[in-house]
Amino acid sequence: MSLPETLFDYEAHIAACARGERQALRDLYVQESPRLLGVAKRLVRDTALAEDIVHDAFIKIWNGAAQFDPARGSARGWIFSLTRHLALNFIRDNSREIQGDFDGVDDTATFDAQAHSGRIHQCLEQLEPARRACILHAYVDGYSHAEISHKLGTPLGTVKAWIKRSLTALRECMG
Repeated sequence: MSLPETLFDYEAHIAACARGERQALRDLYVQESPRLLGVAKRLVRDTALAEDIVHDAFIKIWNGAAQFDPARGSARGWIFSLTRHLALNFIRDNSREIQGDFDGVDDTATFDAQAHSGRIHQCLEQLEPARRACILHAYVDGYSHAEISHKLGTPLGTVKAWIKRSLTALRECMG
């Protein structure tokens, strides 16, 4: 038995943040911080770093709320996109430091890691668009299978099967 989903008005809370209402930011934090932390952790693979990214995301939400444009997308999507971009920017900006940590390590191992990271994009492109969307929603956006099913208007069993088959295809493609 599932609990009824409470309706949370993200746009109203973003607008309240733009007006300087701190309670609106607190409400957003309570509503979404666990999921945003999950998204950040999946990307940076470090809990403390993910917590810092979520903290920075809420600062950006507070400071940028007035620039949110509902015509360009949902308020919830904006919050998740902002957090995801912060995490990806951190990864990109610190990739040189990470590569520097491999000094003394066999260069072929570093090359293989870089080749595989580029290969994943090629392998994702080989998936059908709906299946690629399921994988991205699950592993980048942090959605549950049920959330993906609802978002895509596809039966839950189909979403689970697509994800399972797509992961198998990705493993085969990656070698």
